[in-house]
Amino acid sequence: MIITKKVLRNVSLTAHPEGCRRYVEDQVAWVKAHAQESKEASYPQAASLALPKRVLVLGGSTGYGLSSRIVAAFAGGADTINVSFEREPSENKTATPGWYNTMAFEALARKAGCKASSVFGDAFSTEIKKETAKRIREELGKVDLVVYSLASPLRTDPQTNVTYRSVLKPIGQPFGALSVDLDSDVVKSAVIEPATDEQVEETVKVMGGEDWSLWIDFLLAENLLADHAITVAYSYIGPRITYPVYREGTIGKAKEHLEKRAATLEQKLKTIGGRAFVSVNKALVTRASAVIPVVPLYMALLYQVMKERNLHEHCTQQIYRLFTTNLYSGNPILTDEQGRLRVDDWEMLESVQKEVERRWALQKEGESLKEGDLAGVQTEYEQIHGFGFPDIDYSKDVDPRAI
Repeated sequence: MIITKKVLRNVSLTAHPEGCRRYVEDQVAWVKAHAQESKEASYPQAASLALPKRVLVLGGSTGYGLSSRIVAAFAGGADTINVSFEREPSENKTATPGWYNTMAFEALARKAGCKASSVFGDAFSTEIKKETAKRIREELGKVDLVVYSLASPLRTDPQTNVTYRSVLKPIGQPFGALSVDLDSDVVKSAVIEPATDEQVEETVKVMGGEDWSLWIDFLLAENLLADHAITVAYSYIGPRITYPVYREGTIGKAKEHLEKRAATLEQKLKTIGGRAFVSVNKALVTRASAVIPVVPLYMALLYQVMKERNLHEHCTQQIYRLFTTNLYSGNPILTDEQGRLRVDDWEMLESVQKEVERRWALQKEGESLKEGDLAGVQTEYEQIHGFGFPDIDYSKDVDPRAI
């Protein structure tokens, strides 16, 4: 079949197997090059570092989770297991990009001599936790690092069997701001109605720290965490421009809950000399971030500002820097006053944010985006779904089951 990109309300409905493989190959090539011979202080060589060798990534098929697998395997030689919910391909329907990414990564990892496998299913369920435990025992024995990078619109509580749904809404009052769609550079107004109390609670149940805690409790009880194991969950704070819809909205409440759980897990992990952290990462194009109103406009401006200052990073560069200059640098782990790892430090530089705010003030509803890099955002979104690579012939007939 001819696989073309189909996007509805900033959500891509298709993925291209050849393009997804290229996306993974490019990230792997970048990591290998820097791990073996890097002259950049921000991305040091990894050969002398004690990177984790047995890694479990919850949500390791796209975004920061996929990057965590890539860095662990190709900078540190780690064996990895991924847990994610994917749709497999059929004769006339594409798989999720995460499925194609996973197939591509695992082929490359095995070729490099690393064990790599996945448990596909509902990571929130007890059944998948048990299946993952079995896989860890068989392939890894124990794990040195657990990365929590799940993003889902819904979660069924394994104890009550009640299903909760998350929403992207402000709290208390409607929020109106400028935004853009990924397929148009015309600035428009976006108004988001406030969440109900029930919606706030449900969003926290889906995207807060409860499931992260359940995973760590389960792995501890099953004696599957190695001595001095680390767990890290990924979060985002962002600028004041996006606070009403993000940090002060429903998602922000969920992230606050996630961050509070880190302190609880830190205490539990003391029994094995382990640590628990939340890493606050930079705004980047992911399948989740692209659908948050206002955020695509902010990212377009941010990308342009950071590229002009040679500070822009993709997901894999962020995680490489997190691992090699902080978590596993051999030096004391650096956190902010709230105990969080901060890989959004370049994004939140005062000079960067002031320039983004200046450019934000230039935007007018109904006019084209000014002084931003929407094209860069669009390309990045296309490429995480396997599209947008200039040397791939997208008019070619492709079997969506090909890997």
